[in-house]
Amino acid sequence: MNMKTNTRTNNILVTAFLMPLVFVQIMNASLVDPRTNSWFTAYSGQYARIYTNDLTRTNGKSFTTWSISTTAQTLPAYCGVQEVYSSSNWVYVRSTGLASYTMGAWYANSNHTTFLQQFPTNQKTMFRIPRTNSVPAKKSLSGGGPIGIAVDGVALYNNWDANFWNGTADVSNGGTNGFWNRDAYVNEGVSFDYGNAHQPSGAQYHYHASPEGLRYQLGDHVDMNALTKVYSESTNTATKHSPILGFTADGFPIYGPYGYSISNNASSGIRRMVSGFVIRNGQYGTSNLTANGRSTIPQWAVRLYGVASNILSGPAVSTSYPLGRYMEDNDYLGDHGYQQGVDFDLDEYNGRWCVTPEFPGGTYAYFVAISTNGTPVYPYNIGFGYYGTPAGGTVSATGGSATIADISATNFLAYTNLTTTLGTPAVKSGTVTLSWSALEGGSYQVEATTNLSSWSVLQTGVSPNEITAGYTNVTSLDQQLYRVGRTSVASYDGTGATAFAVSSYAPGGSAARGQTVLITITFTTGGSNPPSLPPTGAPVSSVTLGSITGTSSSYVNNTTYGTETASFNIPSNATTGAQTISITFSAGPTFTVSSFTIN
Repeated sequence: MNMKTNTRTNNILVTAFLMPLVFVQIMNASLVDPRTNSWFTAYSGQYARIYTNDLTRTNGKSFTTWSISTTAQTLPAYCGVQEVYSSSNWVYVRSTGLASYTMGAWYANSNHTTFLQQFPTNQKTMFRIPRTNSVPAKKSLSGGGPIGIAVDGVALYNNWDANFWNGTADVSNGGTNGFWNRDAYVNEGVSFDYGNAHQPSGAQYHYHASPEGLRYQLGDHVDMNALTKVYSESTNTATKHSPILGFTADGFPIYGPYGYSISNNASSGIRRMVSGFVIRNGQYGTSNLTANGRSTIPQWAVRLYGVASNILSGPAVSTSYPLGRYMEDNDYLGDHGYQQGVDFDLDEYNGRWCVTPEFPGGTYAYFVAISTNGTPVYPYNIGFGYYGTPAGGTVSATGGSATIADISATNFLAYTNLTTTLGTPAVKSGTVTLSWSALEGGSYQVEATTNLSSWSVLQTGVSPNEITAGYTNVTSLDQQLYRVGRTSVASYDGTGATAFAVSSYAPGGSAARGQTVLITITFTTGGSNPPSLPPTGAPVSSVTLGSITGTSSSYVNNTTYGTETASFNIPSNATTGAQTISITFSAGPTFTVSSFTIN
């Protein structure tokens, strides 16, 4: 990227050469799919931060490393989404799971005198979502744990806190559910930070309800008090459709609370989407649980659980077990003669079929449910069941090429792969001010030249202020050229080894820096490139891709062909372009393939 600025005062020519250059492979088909390009990566090069208590929050004192009780983040970790890959069937998102707004603080009680005894940590997680959807007649419970991923890389949980009534008490039972399942927002909301998120003992930061901090960053009708740093729903009239906040395991999007007034008409105006649920207090045809007791579950639960009789009764409504404590304390209006699209907007899964800015042809979409004053209301993000088939989910850390070796595009890479972008230089009276986007923790060097053949170092060790950096040079020269490069990066807590291998074949094929690629070379009788069949039973002693040594080498020899497969972990600073693959057999000889490309 070259930028030239001339001034009338001293005719200084400023040219910035940005290094290193980063190439990201993107398939044209991915450009139009919101599942590949809706990810919020503006702060992926910034360290995640927390407030440890209300005082540090009010004073704006945040921390990039932290420790409490048994959880600790001893090295800085970058925010949220760090890698996005896609194939014809899937989108894979790798994330630290840490929000890009400052998280915290977390308390165990409403008057903020007792701390929640865990902080979030880098989850080094990968979540995949299907690019096509199926809608089954029999719906699946969304269950405990991640049910999707927000566009900032934070985990999405459903409306359950993983506890239910067992006949004598509320208990947790390893992710299974009963007839009276506790509402997470009602029972755990006291422990949410002002971004409306918290973490369990596993330290996975997650959203159960309207993600206020993320919505503020995305411009979704949320304000922030500059003094208290508390988010609140804007009191102004909403004028634009909410953005995509995330995707669930069935591949459908979750939007903020504002959509088109008429589901199939993008010109119908904007308004808050109204939940289809009400509390069971005797109004709207519902049972009065306070008067009649928790002896029946609502019809949405009967359909989802597949049980209509022998229902275990819940505890009587009381101060200890107030109305609203359990999800089954809510009823769906569609079961009492009210009509979706007329009396309310969202179905029992908290979504609707509609057009949206990202899906002008229509899609099923979930919407965050809030009241008129912005308070989250049941069922918050999605109901207790998926509308579609939840084929996606968290990908195991160990991965498996048989399952996820279908990657055909690299849509986003962060960390040291982030491209430095130079702003327009400011030039005034011999003073040149450079500014550029930076990777937090990076160290930058500024150089200058007048002839492009000999460069002088003006400054080393330039540290950014989070994700921006700058340098000012005073010069009497009429013309000078500048370049900026990152020279090092401080230690950080990454997302671990890529949990999957990109399957490719040589000759031909390509992979991006930062990926792990599984390359297969096939030898055939009489072949030239790949070469002819090696001796029967000859094991491979080494295989290299340029200067990168392969691992997990496996050679299979048949009578008419042989295949060598090896895994290559491509560094983020690897040499790009065509690379030679060399396969050396212990019985000799060495074969080469010269047309595999690193982007």
